Amino acid sequence: MEAFEPLPPAWTEPALHALNFHCPRCGASPHQAQRVWLNRRAPVVNEDYRRKWQEFYHCECEQAWWAWSSDRPPSDLAQRHRDPED
Repeated sequence: MEAFEPLPPAWTEPALHALNFHCPRCGASPHQAQRVWLNRRAPVVNEDYRRKWQEFYHCECEQAWWAWSSDRPPSDLAQRHRDPED
């Protein structure tokens, strides 16, 4: 699995920084990516002492892009697992 390899794959070299958490070329979500790599060797610590990592995605449109893990929007899966309120 490529996502947790210690060294970056070659496809990450031309990656663009996406300011919104989707492909800057076609707008696809990271769930549609063909490949993923997490740069866990170089975490950045923010002012709250929380770590964030670069997440690299290789989109189906062939665009490589990255964003900070802290910029990822909340998952809708958390909503699905909550008990319904009566």
